[in-house]
Amino acid sequence: ENPKYLGNEEYNFFLAVIFPHSEMSILPCNRIIKSLNGYSTSEFIEKVQQRFSLNPMETEFFQPTEPHIFGMYIDNKWYAIKLKDEYINFSNPVESLDVSILQKYLFEPILNITNPRRDKRLEFVGGLDSVQKVKQLVDSGKFALGFSLYPITIEQIMEVADAGLVMPPKSTWFEPKLLSGLVTHLLD
Repeated sequence: ENPKYLGNEEYNFFLAVIFPHSEMSILPCNRIIKSLNGYSTSEFIEKVQQRFSLNPMETEFFQPTEPHIFGMYIDNKWYAIKLKDEYINFSNPVESLDVSILQKYLFEPILNITNPRRDKRLEFVGGLDSVQKVKQLVDSGKFALGFSLYPITIEQIMEVADAGLVMPPKSTWFEPKLLSGLVTHLLD
């Protein structure tokens, strides 16, 4: 207990911002992976096809236009992948999120990424041109593959909140972003 506590100390405040709904966008938070967990490209694709349908895309960039379809970029090629119907059995709103599907059915069993918050092989790319960044980073050789996701909707966020659950890490990318270091409360 702090005998000098007044209630107006700096640690009693946190940064908050309010935007009108019309000026806010939820963008996808895409993923890039540094290695294929020891698999060759063909072995990795074979593993992915056990749980996902996989369609090659003849396009420079691929951004999914509906939920539960993912873009996968590997060896200079985009694929549209979708979880096979026999695996679709979501018991709560968190399990039905695209980020959860990728984590449960691809990242954990194939790439052995069990903790997306701490695994150094996994990084996140968000923003308006994130699909281009994913391709650029994979093409540079720094990363082995990348995934583009359909953005989470505000309705999905509300369903998760209404169920008393927590969104998975890096589920969303909000725009506009506040400038780093911008504060409205004077720090004494």
